[in-house]
Amino acid sequence: MSLPIKFLPFLLILFFSSSLAIPLSYNVLSFGARPDGQTDSVKSFLAAWAQACGSAEAATIYVPPGRYLLSNVVFQGQCKNNDITIRIDGTLVAPADYHVIGNAENWILFEHVSGVSINGGVLDGQGAGLWACKKSDNSNCPSGATTLRFSNSNNVVINGLASVDSQMFHIVINGCNDVKVQGVKVSAAGDSPNTDGIHVQSSSGVTILDSKIGTGDDCVSVGPGATNLWIENVACGPGHGISIGSLGKEQQEAGVQNVTVTSVTFTGTQNGVRIKSWGRTSGGFARNILFQHALMNNVDNPIIIDQNYCPDNENCPGQASGVKISDVIYQDIHGTSATEVGVKLDCSSKNPCTGISLEDVKLVYKNQPAEASCTNADGSASGFVLPNSCLKT
Repeated sequence: MSLPIKFLPFLLILFFSSSLAIPLSYNVLSFGARPDGQTDSVKSFLAAWAQACGSAEAATIYVPPGRYLLSNVVFQGQCKNNDITIRIDGTLVAPADYHVIGNAENWILFEHVSGVSINGGVLDGQGAGLWACKKSDNSNCPSGATTLRFSNSNNVVINGLASVDSQMFHIVINGCNDVKVQGVKVSAAGDSPNTDGIHVQSSSGVTILDSKIGTGDDCVSVGPGATNLWIENVACGPGHGISIGSLGKEQQEAGVQNVTVTSVTFTGTQNGVRIKSWGRTSGGFARNILFQHALMNNVDNPIIIDQNYCPDNENCPGQASGVKISDVIYQDIHGTSATEVGVKLDCSSKNPCTGISLEDVKLVYKNQPAEASCTNADGSASGFVLPNSCLKT
């Protein structure tokens, strides 16, 4: 039966609309990538990126199962569309020789992109060799590369990604707006140096959800210029905790504000929730911070502010931190401390902490109440607070 002519324009519109709704897909194998873990596939990945980035329509880059060796690579914007999905069913592997990317600062860098989503996959930084070099006090070790960095980008999603054994930081968000990190798993040895899980700086509107991070440094670190940051349902350990800072390394430095850390668990970590700043002059600040619903399992420093941070006692001994810390709430923090002092608030003599609030805190050490230590810290306590508050009211 033939259709009336009057229906043909409608069918043509429907056909073209449906075809436009299907994103273009680029399989890296079609561009020569080899899933053998030995052949450098950077050129193939960049060729797929060039097609996706150059498309005026939404596009997907697909990485099938297998191991893909990549030397350092930069995925550069601006792109012609704001909807590129990178679906990874395989593992991206850094070179086994850490010298190949060790001085490159970044292994995988996305720069000036908008609307990029990474779904799934494993990033294997193969960093153990470099860690061993650094532990041997060899002065010729490269500094190491960050595994994945997004710089000066907007509307980014990182979902279901695993990062293993990064040389340095695992994931860095720098100079970005509206970034969602969800379902990420980060793993590295507990003694691996400078392997922060997720580092956020100079960015706004970053959300980190439902992730598990175990590494040799901070599980999440928050650097200068981070605002409107939300961290929820993160399990941390091993590692150095969730840290705001270190701040105040530079004399002129952007502040940190509007940070929420909620529903987090720390297991065997060096710190729980921490704010740290260098013990020297600076114009920085940290304010409007909420730490809530945190469970501590055998944590060395469950609640800590350290404004006398000075590695190796260089360039700051005897100076007071210029970073101003204010309006910090600790709410529903409970569990076990691995040391006698469960609450340590060591604030600047020049700029005392103000507006610190302890609400429903219960920390114990060896089945006894932990201790609290406060220096230059002003604020209040409410609800059940253990150890007893040492804040100046």
